[in-house]
Amino acid sequence: MEEYANLRSIAARLRRHIISMVAAANSGHPGGSLSAVEILTTLYFKLMKLDVSQPRWNQRDIFVLSKGHASPVYYAALAERGFFPPEELLSFRKINSRLQGHPDRKLTPGVDMTTGSLGQGLSAANGMALAAKLDGQNQRWVYVLLGDGELQEGQVWEAAMTAAHYNLDNVIAFVDYNGLQIDGDVHEVMDIGPLKEKFAAFNWQVQEIDGHDFGQIFAAVDNAKAARGKPSLIIARTIKGKGVSFMENQAGWHGSAPSREQAAQALSELEVE
Repeated sequence: MEEYANLRSIAARLRRHIISMVAAANSGHPGGSLSAVEILTTLYFKLMKLDVSQPRWNQRDIFVLSKGHASPVYYAALAERGFFPPEELLSFRKINSRLQGHPDRKLTPGVDMTTGSLGQGLSAANGMALAAKLDGQNQRWVYVLLGDGELQEGQVWEAAMTAAHYNLDNVIAFVDYNGLQIDGDVHEVMDIGPLKEKFAAFNWQVQEIDGHDFGQIFAAVDNAKAARGKPSLIIARTIKGKGVSFMENQAGWHGSAPSREQAAQALSELEVE
């Protein structure tokens, strides 16, 4: 739809950045970064309350990338949003770079939480959300993005129970449900289903959407904000490697860098609209 044309253009730029960064570093995680592009585009360019001149502004909304290995999409969004120059993206994973393989809140402007050890992001988000409530900032939203394979970590379920117990209705969690992890199909490695029913049993409000559809993402966040008294989960069905033909739905691109020729092909497929 025409109303999302600008967001589609931003998403295309983010995907190009992801390929360029990982190719330049010859290291990184393109598959699960590409699958999360529309989610971060929606949050950073439409929904989140931010001030790029004050990355630590105490009224800002917060984002936690629990699946910290997907840092390329995070850095791409932060750069395009203006937290640092896009040219810096090519320093990804280099010695002394501010853009390390996993996000570091002490290094990178705009990063709210250091992540990388899977399973911990929701716990951190809960703490920030509870702090906001204690400070009387009830309309300060805390967003967290989890990977589907990450839900195999037990700490996620402890955090799910905690968020419901403390009525953290300012927590909005996304699951980037692309169905693949480093070892293969999520359901074959360790089945996480039935996911919607599990979180509902933990007293969360749960929705399931197409994670590449901007309209559905917007509507889901609106519904989440209206669900007073309980945290919200948005299960976003996505495609690993989205936008690059030879990467789509291929577990092998979880943590592999493209060759120069492959990067050139990917970039040609991702021309900005």
